[in-house]
Amino acid sequence: MLKRIQVIALAAVLCLTGTIAYAQCAGRKLRELHQEATELFQAGKHDHAVVVAKQALEFAKQSFGPNHPAVAASLNILVLFYANQGQYAQAEPLSKRALVILKKSVGPDHPAVAQNLNTLAGIYLAQGQYTQAEPLFKRALAIWEKALGPDHPDVAASLYNLALLYTNQGQYAQSEPLLKRALAIEEQTLGPNHPDVAASLDKLAMLYTNQGRYAQAEPLLKRALAIGEQTLGPNHPDVAASLDKLAMLYTNQGQYAQAEPLFKRALAIREKVLGPDHPAVAQSLNNLALLYQAQDHHAQAESLLKRALAIEEKALGPDHPAVAQSLNNLAVVYLAQEQYAQAEPLIKRALAIREKALGSDHPAVAQSLNNLACIYRAQGQYAQAEPLIKRALAIREKALGPNHPDVATVLKNLALLYRATQRTTEAEELEARAAKIKANDR
Repeated sequence: MLKRIQVIALAAVLCLTGTIAYAQCAGRKLRELHQEATELFQAGKHDHAVVVAKQALEFAKQSFGPNHPAVAASLNILVLFYANQGQYAQAEPLSKRALVILKKSVGPDHPAVAQNLNTLAGIYLAQGQYTQAEPLFKRALAIWEKALGPDHPDVAASLYNLALLYTNQGQYAQSEPLLKRALAIEEQTLGPNHPDVAASLDKLAMLYTNQGRYAQAEPLLKRALAIGEQTLGPNHPDVAASLDKLAMLYTNQGQYAQAEPLFKRALAIREKVLGPDHPAVAQSLNNLALLYQAQDHHAQAESLLKRALAIEEKALGPDHPAVAQSLNNLAVVYLAQEQYAQAEPLIKRALAIREKALGSDHPAVAQSLNNLACIYRAQGQYAQAEPLIKRALAIREKALGPNHPDVATVLKNLALLYRATQRTTEAEELEARAAKIKANDR
């Protein structure tokens, strides 16, 4: 999750208006509309929230003019609503428009511009458009460093976001020093037990986990969990997120008995605090299902995934990327049981959702292509499988680089297909390349 992806505070932008009395009156009304929209969205009434947010946008235009920072704030309310629903095509142009307004009205080096750059970069990051996201994150970081100094918490948040971009691309050597610097700033400025410190500990631990550095990851995750429990209480959703990460670390090491109670506790917290039909509950169900699937407990995994899918379709809509992930996970359960007729339509639907929501070159699209190819390969339908695997490989190489562990996964699957079709030499070349990637990732 990105840090500081938030709407620019209206109180800050209203001070820029020329007519103080009018601004206070109009500003109060606009704040009320923003608050109403936000509360509706948090309550899961997304469509109604968007309607109110659009009313706020029109009110801001009429009250302050089309190029006032208050209009940018209203645009950013809508941006966050759309982005949180995976509707990036709607969010992106609004974020760009807000950015233009802010650059003209408060200047290109204002912290509000940095916040908007950060938000727009987050939209690109979510879609796997890393080359578009990187310069925006870097520009936001430069603005914050100049305006606030190198040791400000907002600088730490910007470092964290840039590190997340590199982590997603498997560029761990670039990510690690940024995360460590962010952590040092936060510990110094916010104190060692601040929730933002816990978030940075979590992310640094996830970087280590991705590299198989489990011994380094575990104490960081345990410290993050302790901070959350101490500062937020034992039943806070952020505590549930830390429990999930620690449980995933144990799952990756095959320590299922240690992982299961943590996943279950995270699920119980989310059900109690957020309600049984919240998308975060669906995420917990997915995690617990993956644990059961790793142990070949297919029936338990299937039941949890079906419930997760129902929650997400209701709460987020049928075309949200989270729905695609649950479809993918459920298909994998069927694939493991050789129930290809049940797996195939789920993977195809997940693929369609991801191509529409994230774009045709997103790494998640590659996951769907790879899984669909596995279904065809398992049934001996090699002619159908091969172009899908090759497309998945091309996407991952472009998005993640040629030496990412996810590239090695696809290489091994393509090698299996080549062996099945008596292309031994080609298979061996791919296997050697995959082995080299895995060795370098250790």
